[in-house]
Amino acid sequence: MENNGYVAHIGFLYPGHAAEDDYPRLARMVHPAADIRVIHTNFTADAHTVEALTEMGSPPRLIEGAARLRDSGIEAVLWTSTSASFVRGLDGIREQIDTLEKALQVPASTTAMAFARAVTAIDARKVAIAATYPDDVAALFQSFLEHFDIEVVRLASHGIATAAEAGLLGRDAVLRFASENNHPDADAVLIPDTALHSASWLEELETAAGKPVLTANQVSFWEGLRLCGKLTPQQGLGTLFATEL
Repeated sequence: MENNGYVAHIGFLYPGHAAEDDYPRLARMVHPAADIRVIHTNFTADAHTVEALTEMGSPPRLIEGAARLRDSGIEAVLWTSTSASFVRGLDGIREQIDTLEKALQVPASTTAMAFARAVTAIDARKVAIAATYPDDVAALFQSFLEHFDIEVVRLASHGIATAAEAGLLGRDAVLRFASENNHPDADAVLIPDTALHSASWLEELETAAGKPVLTANQVSFWEGLRLCGKLTPQQGLGTLFATEL
């Protein structure tokens, strides 16, 4: 019988609906299977603009979502929007984390911070970014990573206007996304949109790119396990999960 003491209990705050089914899928793929709660948060506009993303990740929105996780037994919570954290800058991300930790009294993080930690975990010094976002939003992700001495050798921005549109991209399109936006000097390819499905194709993405690929939902789940203190090497989930900290 599985020892429930080793099962991770994680809450994910996810804005709207796009690729949230990646989280229960990842919960079933890890061993032991994780117990998760996905809470859909509200926002004013589904748009990849700095203004809309800043509102989406505002403390009142996070507090509203966190209220639905109280007394749920979670051990950690993630704000799972990469762009709606990094557009607020480092101080804004710290405010998001502090807001969630005070609201729920458990460790918290964001997908943007998960990317910074994951890149370090796999010892990648140079990265290529395959972003769904418009140019101005993608450039803010590059600036965020550079705070952690991560060198961006290629930045591709594809101008997809909404999370809903990104969520419709299927396997072949996502695999092309990884391979076509690679760079020979990159140690890893980063795909930063939590609206993009990836959980089912993590190993295929790395085969397509010929190197480690980090996706938003992958690093978010990894970060949740790490915060719970229940991160162990896993197979079938890409280089990141196979790496022992």
